[in-house]
Amino acid sequence: HVQLVESGGGSVRAGGSLRLSCAASGYTSSSYCMGWFRQYPGKEREGVAAIESDGSTYYADSVKGRFAISEDNAKNTLYLQMNSLKPEDTAMYYCAADTYGGTWHPLSRGRYNYWGQGTQVTVS
Repeated sequence: HVQLVESGGGSVRAGGSLRLSCAASGYTSSSYCMGWFRQYPGKEREGVAAIESDGSTYYADSVKGRFAISEDNAKNTLYLQMNSLKPEDTAMYYCAADTYGGTWHPLSRGRYNYWGQGTQVTVS
């Protein structure tokens, strides 16, 4: 049973930084792709950053240059370093894993078959 557990969310002032973590368990092979998404109240979940198994990374235009995705395969943990945070970054952030080799773009929801429960980020 695959589990993704996010942590690291919280409240921060504009211009500050946070690092989100996503601990993955329950599958023995590496995922094809992992991503971070965020969701505003009443809106659809949107892709923020993703990393494929070959190390290729993808970012939404709104976070390029401010956010960085990385993974520690030894710890089965995905990270999202968020710098220069803005009030518009306030959202629920979700970790996602593609464990079957999907063909959708890495920033598309359809790529992923497992999701975490989310962690709230609030920037004021």
